[in-house]
Amino acid sequence: MSIGRGYVHVYTGEGKGKTTAALGLTMRALGAGLRVLFAQFMKQGEFSEIKALRRFGDQVSIRQFGSGRFVRGKPVREDIERASMGFKEVKKALHGGEFELIVLDEINVAVHFKVLQLSDVLSLIEDRPEGCEIVLTGRWADAGLIDRADVVTEMVKLRHYYAKGVKARTGIEK
Repeated sequence: MSIGRGYVHVYTGEGKGKTTAALGLTMRALGAGLRVLFAQFMKQGEFSEIKALRRFGDQVSIRQFGSGRFVRGKPVREDIERASMGFKEVKKALHGGEFELIVLDEINVAVHFKVLQLSDVLSLIEDRPEGCEIVLTGRWADAGLIDRADVVTEMVKLRHYYAKGVKARTGIEK
């Protein structure tokens, strides 16, 4: 199925809902019969959304390129190696023509912490085939990515129950 021209979406900001928005678009694409690559940078684990996406079989490919730990400050070599390997896979998939939608979950965070290079991500979106939509999620989206995006949504945190000590709940935050 062809979507025509593919656009670039950036979902960023301090508020909750960036990955959730990308998952909503993924669900819509899957419902329309599109093929989706859902690539998670900085994440590793069998989260509820991953379990749900697996139910779509080969219509969606799920790849995780994180170590499963939170990166603060300077990343360790394992973080950089995993992200680099993942980025090469995504680049190959993008140019392979297999997917109409590619979600790069938490890639903004990977760029922010220098796990991936901004120039490489900019090249990826500039060189994308016409019929592929790309979504970049995560806090701290670089201005260069925002400038090149067709859709930019900033999630603003007005209130969150984490501040009252509520932990992440299965099915809601994880």
